[in-house]
Amino acid sequence: MSRKDIFLALVVPCLLGFGFVIAKPAMESFPPILLNGLRWSLSGLLMCYFFPFPKNFIKQMFAISIIGGSIQYSLSFYGLKILDGASATLFVQAEIPFGILIAYFLLGEKVPVKNIIGLVIAFLGIVILSGNPNLEGKLFGVVLILSGAFLWSLAQVFAKDVSETIGGLALTAWLGIFSGPQCIIASYFIEGNTFDYIYNATTKAWIIVIYLAVGMNVIGYSCWYSVLSRNPVNNVMSVLLLFPVTGLLTSIFILNETPNTYAYFGGAIIISGVAMILINKKSHNVT
Repeated sequence: MSRKDIFLALVVPCLLGFGFVIAKPAMESFPPILLNGLRWSLSGLLMCYFFPFPKNFIKQMFAISIIGGSIQYSLSFYGLKILDGASATLFVQAEIPFGILIAYFLLGEKVPVKNIIGLVIAFLGIVILSGNPNLEGKLFGVVLILSGAFLWSLAQVFAKDVSETIGGLALTAWLGIFSGPQCIIASYFIEGNTFDYIYNATTKAWIIVIYLAVGMNVIGYSCWYSVLSRNPVNNVMSVLLLFPVTGLLTSIFILNETPNTYAYFGGAIIISGVAMILINKKSHNVT
């Protein structure tokens, strides 16, 4: 990757890790699906005027928005609402081994022995983390986070070709226009009281919505899809190793959580397995 792409790629896990965790206190005012809908709608409205409608990619945009925007983040936010922020951040790392498996079954990409070992180690860490006493009675939250991680990985398969053609900024802009209304309508029927939630939301919750829309979507995902459009998926995915670092620091210093030994031990094993998958022995020149 170029120096510019490396910088943009490093920005992504910092913005996303912070934003994912601070979404938790916003759910005191907004239920998860509505929070997701407001976030995507705002980012879409801020950006769509600058990019032409992707009329040649309507089917792909619907697929990406439903799988990787509406359903994925709704599941992830509901899981985050149930779990502590630190554990949720670590479970999200399953996105990377899921991505390897999806690429194998859908794209026919070969999986080196090193990656298979990394997959086993990563999922062993997930099993250990799932046994955390702090998660007792919260298995449903774990399932939701892991389901969201799987769908996010699946969406990247569809997103890469589109981002290569229309660009990362345009993809992010129109994902907001597609995903936002989907979530708000779903929230109305599933969560109810949509207007009451919006009217009674605290200033703190609205500030978080603005960060999720601007920090995570406009800046974070625009950087992500821009870098993804110019580089191999495996090279770009490696930066997500910083996601749990940012998420854990946010959980500790912003949410005042205290992760226990299970969280650190299981998280370290997950990250070790993911690192084995992503870090190549061959060195790459920076241009």
